Amino acid sequence: MLLIKNFTKTYGDKVAVKDLSLEVEAGDMFGFIGHNGAGKTTTIKAMVGILPFDQGEIYIDGHSIKDEPMMCKRLIAYIPDNPTLYEHITGIQYLNFVADIYEISVAERERLVSKYSNALGLTKELNDPISSYSHGMKQKLAVISALIHKPKLLVLDEPFVGLDPKATHTFKMIMKEFCEEGGAVFFSTHILEVAQKICNKVGIIRKGELIAFGEMDQITENSSLEDVFLELTDNE
Repeated sequence: MLLIKNFTKTYGDKVAVKDLSLEVEAGDMFGFIGHNGAGKTTTIKAMVGILPFDQGEIYIDGHSIKDEPMMCKRLIAYIPDNPTLYEHITGIQYLNFVADIYEISVAERERLVSKYSNALGLTKELNDPISSYSHGMKQKLAVISALIHKPKLLVLDEPFVGLDPKATHTFKMIMKEFCEEGGAVFFSTHILEVAQKICNKVGIIRKGELIAFGEMDQITENSSLEDVFLELTDNE
């Protein structure tokens, strides 16, 4: 589903990410963790086609993000940690706008909007202007908009920021269902306890280099993910 080969990104003389390689397969819930500035968001922005990069290749379901960016973007849904939405329109207008871009039928979009807005508790607010939404409500709307075109890869940067406990639990269940249906989730988080509970694979990045990658059980063994992370990054 996602293959990153020898990915390198520099900003002038600064190497943000160096020679990173990893693979996320269909059905995987992959947690990408590291300190602030470790290279997580740089990697994610390159994966989704926002950021050009110097070396390496990134493939989405066999398609190169460099050579086939539009095809890749049809297969991806990306939710940043602070989603930027069109605040002058209503929530439902925004969702219809996204559905129009991906050419989703009226019946299908109505089904998916109803399913996810009810699950996340946003149905009543969909006719309100987005400018009146709290951060958590905007996050919920971003989640619905990401799922409306049924992507194959869900890319999330700190997805639980701003969500209340009930919405966080619901979103975790949605992510689990998404993977069970053949999708894959790639997400960065600082909440290591959550990552250990829901991810089957994990990667740890330190100063732009991948220092651990594999099955969660193999990486953690009899320790917590937090202990492993602190041990591997204790001199940062």
